[in-house]
Amino acid sequence: MDFQLEEPDDMSHTLTVQWTIEPQTAPRPLLACSRCGGHRPFLCSDKTRLNANGCRLDAWLIYRCAVCEDTWNRPIFERRNVANVDPDALAALQGNDPAWIRQVAFDIEGLRQYTDRIEDFADCHVERRVLSGTTDCARLEILLVATGASSLRVDRLLSTELAVSRARLTRFEADGLLTLLPEARKGLQRPIRHGSRIVLDLAAEDDRAEIAERARGAS
Repeated sequence: MDFQLEEPDDMSHTLTVQWTIEPQTAPRPLLACSRCGGHRPFLCSDKTRLNANGCRLDAWLIYRCAVCEDTWNRPIFERRNVANVDPDALAALQGNDPAWIRQVAFDIEGLRQYTDRIEDFADCHVERRVLSGTTDCARLEILLVATGASSLRVDRLLSTELAVSRARLTRFEADGLLTLLPEARKGLQRPIRHGSRIVLDLAAEDDRAEIAERARGAS
């Protein structure tokens, strides 16, 4: 996704970067394991199973217990007429396509159909792209592209990637120097969301060039 930029009055003094955030660990449902005799986290095996019964198809994504490796087949669809199956999805299932499987594995809302007990992980990789401006800026704008659901909080993301303490970020917010759009109560403490914009006013900060360098990913 590419953002359409809105030109602020001080465009020449604004560094705008896009951060594409890719979660690294898929959500793990906690399910009753028949072998272990209790609830255990189940890990995606990155393998699918496809069965045909005449013109009807069943498809599952296979998970394994983290303790004993017992299996759980997460339904993708059941008793679906082959004519009603998306051709790209069918090809992905037949070939165990990694990108397609990853998309399903990170669908945490889909997992909630089977259990409300889900381990969600905050580890992410951040890919940076400069959209406009230079590090000689008074204003930093970060546009977030999230490739999957994550529990990573906004303050943790900014603290890690900009090397700015969470306490300082909180002060920025309280002083009106940090804006998160769309606005939300305690926005810094909420998980990152696809399409969010983070705006930092760095005009009065002595280390603004260093923060901007880290935002754009310069070494």
